[in-house]
Amino acid sequence: MKIFIANLSPRTTVDDVKRLFERFGTVDSCKVIMDHETNRSKGYGFIEMPHDIEAYKAVVETNEMEFMGNVINVKKSKPQPPTARK
Repeated sequence: MKIFIANLSPRTTVDDVKRLFERFGTVDSCKVIMDHETNRSKGYGFIEMPHDIEAYKAVVETNEMEFMGNVINVKKSKPQPPTARK
């Protein structure tokens, strides 16, 4: 399951987010979206967890929790519509 995390602190790293979610189970991938101009976090990211039961527990237990000074919002990611190739 792909999980969306919003309202991350600008100083939050991929390792910080991965450690938080590994408490609930296996993490296949972790990405914090970065601003290429400033090299700082844009305040959101994604986690992929292979086991839905672990992923749902992670979402329930981390949504609206304080993490690195910010109250984060966590939910199941919605699939993005395909984009047209040019």
